[in-house]
Amino acid sequence: MNFIKYVPVMLLTCLGFMPLAASAIEEPAYRLVESWPDPAVEIRHYEPRILAMTEMAGGENSGFRVLAGYIFGGNAAEQEIAMTAPVQSTMPGADSREMAFVLPAEYAMNELPAPDDARVKFREEPAYHAAVIRFSGRATDSRVDEHWTLLTAFLDSQKIETNGRPTLNQYNPPWTLPFMRRNEIIVPILAPLMASGTAGR
Repeated sequence: MNFIKYVPVMLLTCLGFMPLAASAIEEPAYRLVESWPDPAVEIRHYEPRILAMTEMAGGENSGFRVLAGYIFGGNAAEQEIAMTAPVQSTMPGADSREMAFVLPAEYAMNELPAPDDARVKFREEPAYHAAVIRFSGRATDSRVDEHWTLLTAFLDSQKIETNGRPTLNQYNPPWTLPFMRRNEIIVPILAPLMASGTAGR
């Protein structure tokens, strides 16, 4: 069966209920370590997770179609896998860009059905600390760059060192009103020792 051609219909069906049943959409587990109101920055400790990933060779839409095809049954078991949030992607302007879905926590790597599309790859990520900045509106390249600049300046002021590549994380379907959108830039950091003493607990 060619699942890719059914993805737009299934995607509309799945995401159409997200605003009404947001609590049913699984998100990666984390523990809040520290937060600041201005800018809206958090330090989080994330639990291990598995990503389904693909290259964004033809832009964001092409990457999304490839991954959605896999979770909507485009795999050896013809098994549907629950949609999670956020959709994670490499930051705009990078030489090579990837998109990833965080797979539900119930799955171990050896339990995932093999993808029909060879462009779908899997990666296990260990637990890690991250710095996060949240913003609403559309995640245009200019707005992403603006908030990445804010986050890096803030981390420099707090003497917090990054330890990996940042990602753009979007939590809402494309028709969500801009003021209701939730976007986050997440970057791994070295486990910090905050002045308040809350980090690493």
